[in-house]
Amino acid sequence: MTPVTYLADSAVNSNPIIPELPELIIGVIAFAIVFYFLATKALPNIRKTLDERTEAIEGGLQKAELAQAEAAQVKADAQAQMAELRHSTADIRAKAQADGAALVEQARTEANSQKEAIIASAHNQLEADRNSAVNVLKADLGKLATELADKIVGERAQDAGVQERIIDRFLDELDAKLGATQKVG
Repeated sequence: MTPVTYLADSAVNSNPIIPELPELIIGVIAFAIVFYFLATKALPNIRKTLDERTEAIEGGLQKAELAQAEAAQVKADAQAQMAELRHSTADIRAKAQADGAALVEQARTEANSQKEAIIASAHNQLEADRNSAVNVLKADLGKLATELADKIVGERAQDAGVQERIIDRFLDELDAKLGATQKVG
């Protein structure tokens, strides 16, 4: 038999979907060997690798969650510190404004006190100058009045007491006239 006739004979006698018995036995044995090798050697290593990757991923997720929680805590702490700083800054600003207002009021009070002291001193000096001027004018006016009285009367009042009485009377009359003029004006 030639090879072509053998193929034709076997094709007619057998179903192509169902293998022959020797092929089936060799296939089952080969499958059992490959299955055993995969089940004992390859599959545990694959499972081990998958478990390690799963643990690494879960550990990474846990670390990420922890880092995220820590970051949220740090952010909350920073926000609390910022709020506290804002509050203390506002307190410092309010205290500074109050201190500034107190300093301004103190300076204003001191300036008013100095102003009053200067005004009082000026009034006292003015009163002293006025009194001094009045005394000088009274003395000069007394001399002039005595000379005028001497000329009018024709004789000289030699007595100092008489001169003093004349001067005093004249000045009293002059003060009375000036007082009446000032009341009218």
